[in-house]
Amino acid sequence: MRVIFMGTPEFSVPALDALAAAHEVVCVYTQPPRPAGRGKKDRPSPVQVRAAALGLPVRHPVSLKDAAAQSEFAALQADVAVVVAYGLILPQAVLEAPVQGCLNIHASLLPRWRGAAPIHRAIMAGDAETGVCIMQMEAGLDTGPVLLRREVTIGAEETTGALHDRLSALAAGAIVEALAGLEGLVPMPQPEAGVTYAAKIDKAEARVDWTRPAAEVDRLIRGLSPFPGAWVEVGGERVKLLRSRLVAGQGAPGQVLSGFTVACGTGAVEVTEAQREGKRPMPVAEVLRGLSLPERLA
Repeated sequence: MRVIFMGTPEFSVPALDALAAAHEVVCVYTQPPRPAGRGKKDRPSPVQVRAAALGLPVRHPVSLKDAAAQSEFAALQADVAVVVAYGLILPQAVLEAPVQGCLNIHASLLPRWRGAAPIHRAIMAGDAETGVCIMQMEAGLDTGPVLLRREVTIGAEETTGALHDRLSALAAGAIVEALAGLEGLVPMPQPEAGVTYAAKIDKAEARVDWTRPAAEVDRLIRGLSPFPGAWVEVGGERVKLLRSRLVAGQGAPGQVLSGFTVACGTGAVEVTEAQREGKRPMPVAEVLRGLSLPERLA
């Protein structure tokens, strides 16, 4: 098939690789290079870097709303467009241009967790499972009928980073499977019951509140790892907490029971990996060699 690929972050790269191996990717659309790093130099997206390595043509328009951009898109005469965390709204003219329309890969079990941060939100909410859906795109936000879905169980100590990588690989296989059997797939409208929205992560959510139950604190730490990272302040320094698990223990909220085991509103959480300012992520044993915790964390 003649495929237009539209994606931007690292999550999208395995799907691009899989499609390039199985089909003719006629063009890759991605977000424009953005200033990044200490020098604030323009840095191409992970998808642009990978597309260039594969020798694929790349476009990174700021918008697809103007007639010229839509005409250029239609002129590619694609059979289908595959969209994976692209980051731009697709106008109706773009949605209708490919013969088979536009398919979106979404990292949740729709209609649960429509929107920007489905992996983070699934862990933070304590969901037992999640997955990926291949969806026929329409004008609404992640509202289209689902063509194919694949489920996975969320591990008891799994972080967003680890789940991200698993779902990215699952998505790559699912989209190849979907295109191979596209004419036989039956679009299933999403039910109105069970709709939730995965709002973009606000950094204001990231400070740990030890008065919350241990299960919530643990899910916050794992759900925000590695980015933006749940954090606590120790001696005026912001320390990111990257891995944790539930353990037995009780005390006043924020009380350090031993090592980096901290009492919560109910129960306790053991932090197993953390990151000090300006340093790499480290196992807690290494962190505590140079960091003295107070008797109680605020």
